[in-house]
Order: sequence, then C-alpha cells, then structure tokens
Amino acid sequence: MAKSLPPLTWFRAFEAAARHLSFTAAANEIGLTQSAVSQQVKALETRLRVALFTRHARGLSLTDDARRLLPQVGAALETLASATDAFDSGPSENFLTVAASVSVAQWIIAPNLAQFTARHPDVRLRFLSAIWPDDFHSARADVEIRFGSEKQVGTNAEPLSPGRLIALKSPVLNGDLDHLPLIEAVGTSDGWKAWGETIGGDPQPGILVDSYGMALHLATHGNGVALVSELLSAHAMATGQLMRADPASIPGNEGYFLSINEASATAVLFRDWLLAQLRQ
Repeated sequence: MAKSLPPLTWFRAFEAAARHLSFTAAANEIGLTQSAVSQQVKALETRLRVALFTRHARGLSLTDDARRLLPQVGAALETLASATDAFDSGPSENFLTVAASVSVAQWIIAPNLAQFTARHPDVRLRFLSAIWPDDFHSARADVEIRFGSEKQVGTNAEPLSPGRLIALKSPVLNGDLDHLPLIEAVGTSDGWKAWGETIGGDPQPGILVDSYGMALHLATHGNGVALVSELLSAHAMATGQLMRADPASIPGNEGYFLSINEASATAVLFRDWLLAQLRQ
C-alpha cells in the first residue's frame, strides 16, 4: 500500500514560509493566522522527521533538508495551479459563480437557496469551494464570501454580521459549559482560550476541527459545545438543532466578508438577497 501524503495545506504553509522566511508574512499571503502556519509547518516537520527551519528571534532560516525540499514543493504547487487554471476559465454566460467555504455554503446558503432560485429560475448557479486567497483569484467568481481578518481579505469586501463568537450545543445535551466537552475550530485567532480570558474560567477543548462548519455539525449530534461564528448559527438555532450553551459572546478577530462583481446584475441580485437573509 502506498504511503499517504501529508496534507497539501502543510506544503503550502512550508513553501510560503520558506519564500518569506517568516511565518507572519506567509500567513498574510495564504490567509491564515501566524499560529496556524507555524502549527502546519511543525506538523510537516514531525511527519518528515526533520527540522525545516531554524527559528531566530527576528525570523527564520532554512535547514539543508528544507533547501532540498523547497524546489520540489514549489514545482508541484505550480503544476497544480496550472492544471486547475486550464479547467477554470472564469464565469460562463448565464452562470452566477459563487466562491465560498463549505461552512458558508452548508449553513447559510443551502438552507435558503430555494427562495433565490424560485425568484430567479433563469439563473444558473455554480458553487466553488474556496478557502485560500489564491483560490478566489483562480475562481474568478461573481460572488466571493471570504474568511479572515480585514487585512487578509483584501479591498472591496464588506463585513458580514453578526461577527461575534457564541457557544452552542444540542438541546439533547444536558449540563453546563463547565462540565461538557468543548469543540474548537483551529486556525483562527480566537477560541476557548479567548473565551476564558474574556468571560472567565479555564475552558479546555477536547475536540479540534478545521472549520466552524464542522464544529457546528459535531455539535448538532451532541458531541459537545462548539464556539463558532454567530453568522453561521442562525439556521441551526432557528430549526432547533442547536441552542445557546451560554448567553455570553466574544468578538472574533476573523470573520466573513462579501465581495461581488458590481458589473454583474445577477451578482447584485444575489448580494441583495443574501444580505436580506442575514438581516432576518
């Protein structure tokens, strides 16, 4: 059996950090936090059983193993980018292309999409799963819902609200916050540690996931209390799948931002419809 490869995200974090010799600069480029990039590089080092960087007070330097690995990783990423660009030439006529994370598609768009398609039956929709900044660039979408800090998501993007983080659990899960398993989405600046610093206590997450959407999904099945963006939670709470585990909330340093092609009348229609759904 062939040995499985490390996740592509680990290689992307390594390649960006190696070019910039900085986890912070790499994070700004690929749309993650500095800690997330550092964690992914550390995971790759653990998997490969070698050190890739020498950490200094003011930056990084490459080890010999990193110098051997970098050209191959860079070439592989360029090959993947070229291969996908050949299939994605941009929006086609009569299509509205929407680029968003799976979390947004699952918890915000999907529950309400039938209303939009009923109002606009002539619009053909294409949804693209996009997380990284260059994912949005290659998608050339009419509508983009980006996640990150205001600095990371770029210009011409309006923040979507509410943007605070709330604690949610299934109604069938009995107990208070101090005695229930905690679910945390890693790769963001704020989590249960920030909750403890703001609200109090010493919450320790026992289940780690890579997105708010997955955290919500696990919480609906009674696996614990998820600390997630309030923006994603409306449908789950309205349908009784989830309830507040605590009335408090904390601000989030990252959030969701909407950007559209203003020249597309259909994109304007979708934006106005989406904002109306969020206001409700």
